[in-house]
Amino acid sequence: MKKIFSYLSILVLFFSCSPNNVDRAPQLEKYFTENNAKGCFALYNNSTNKFTIHNLESFRDSSYSPTSTFNIVSSLIGLQEGVIVDDSMIVKWDGVHRPIENWNQDLSMFTAFRIEAQTYYQEISRRIGKEKIEIWLDTLAYGSKKITTSVDTFWLDNSLKITPDEQLGFLKKLYFHQLPFHQRNHEIVKGAMLFENNTKYKLSYTTGLEKNNNDKQVTWMMGWIEENNHPYFFVLHFETSENPDSIPQIRLKLLMQILKDLGFLEGKM
Repeated sequence: MKKIFSYLSILVLFFSCSPNNVDRAPQLEKYFTENNAKGCFALYNNSTNKFTIHNLESFRDSSYSPTSTFNIVSSLIGLQEGVIVDDSMIVKWDGVHRPIENWNQDLSMFTAFRIEAQTYYQEISRRIGKEKIEIWLDTLAYGSKKITTSVDTFWLDNSLKITPDEQLGFLKKLYFHQLPFHQRNHEIVKGAMLFENNTKYKLSYTTGLEKNNNDKQVTWMMGWIEENNHPYFFVLHFETSENPDSIPQIRLKLLMQILKDLGFLEGKM
């Protein structure tokens, strides 16, 4: 606990957009429409401090449950607290069969992170404990910083909420090792986020999915794309009436359409 309290004096500030550093991108609406999606997208150029944004109001002013994107935070806290030893540490399957078949197995952190296996992270949260997690949420100034429900569901059930703007700020802090965690722990999480690495770009991200009160699927996709060793941070958030099984393909397709429209994927940025 002493290690956690030593971080309470650290104020981790998120950046935010203003009229002076925002380029609205109405041309991106066609990709949302094509994919039966309604939501927002923002991309931040770290070298120019400029945002390219579709649906500024939703990006800046609306709060949502982080769902599985919170696995970034859970992983960092778990690693820092020694509850997670490394990204290969196994949590044994409890033998309960769940609808998502690839959760029904022993899982490492690396695998659980990449398949959004909440069973793994629910067990990790129980091992960390509510008190420590609340201290970390306050230290990180993460979203609403509230746990009003169970320690193993609060990031899934709207107890905790965060804006896309805040998510983007958190990603930037993660990338540059500016969060109050050991550098090793930053790097372990960043390694789990790396999905594409080719001669033109590197694409790192995490995702999240839930059903809202209108029976629509609500999803996150956020991370960064690196071209010529320069990172650009992005957050995509939208809702759709499409089948949940199709969401992983839809959100990746939508992200790649947007990135291509903005000049990425060719190694020229």
